[in-house]
Amino acid sequence: MKILQLDERQIQGISIRTTNADEMNPKSARIAGLYQRFDEEVRVDYRAGERVYGVYFDYESDATGEFSVLAGSEQALSGSLELEQIRIPAGRYMVFAASGEMPQVVIDTWSRIWEYYASDDVPYKRAYSVDFEYYKSPNEIEIYIAIL
Repeated sequence: MKILQLDERQIQGISIRTTNADEMNPKSARIAGLYQRFDEEVRVDYRAGERVYGVYFDYESDATGEFSVLAGSEQALSGSLELEQIRIPAGRYMVFAASGEMPQVVIDTWSRIWEYYASDDVPYKRAYSVDFEYYKSPNEIEIYIAIL
């Protein structure tokens, strides 16, 4: 993991509201369906430099509360989807990178993040403002966690 200072980014896409508890239950999980809907409607050309983002925002509190997730891109999207805009604010982010088979690599990386922040003596605290997944390729991900 590394610490980066990022510039603001504008992402457009589609979103849902959920909780981590709901995502642990296949009957109430909504994030996989969000990405499935996004993938059905939007073609991403990684070779042309297009990338997918998973933006986590509007946190009710911490990892136990509700939050929103937006699947989207910085590039102009077309299709039948009604799109919304989200701003990823400039700031300091802790970056967790991994590669492997989707979606397992995403699940494993979030497990590393939760394990890291489970300790009370971590040097960087989560801001719970806006975090995001950056899909560098079909099998590479970076997860950016906003830090105080």
